[in-house]
Amino acid sequence: MPSPIFLPLLRELASAYQSFEIYSAAHIRSLGLTPPQFDIVATLGNTPGMSPKELGEKTLITKGTLTGVVDRLADKGLVRRIASPSDGRGQIVQLTRPGERLFARIFPAHLAYMERAFARLSPAELAGMTDSLRRLRAAFAAAHSDEREAT
Repeated sequence: MPSPIFLPLLRELASAYQSFEIYSAAHIRSLGLTPPQFDIVATLGNTPGMSPKELGEKTLITKGTLTGVVDRLADKGLVRRIASPSDGRGQIVQLTRPGERLFARIFPAHLAYMERAFARLSPAELAGMTDSLRRLRAAFAAAHSDEREAT
């Protein structure tokens, strides 16, 4: 059976993601956070906070893992849980003042770190890759939607 035509793309996509994670995680750890902790702090930065469900969707961290990561950030005094004003049973996770200060320090630092890698590509290459990835994401979303409609 011949290999599917998309297999080289699948391998390259997985390899690119692994390389990105290795490069990014090394810097995040030097900032004193784990990658999931950074993801939560970066996602909550410049927001009034969000529900755990919304935070999980925006970070792609699973619910079980999210609870533990938020607990550890709360233990560090970087996030807090407050009652949701719109849902008496719900909670909002938000950065504390120290969490906001941390975000203001580490987010720009991490962007500058990541820029070192992206600077190796031209603006046209970056735009082309962004467009290609957007179309790839849309193809997966459409396939997922088709499957959900079929069931």
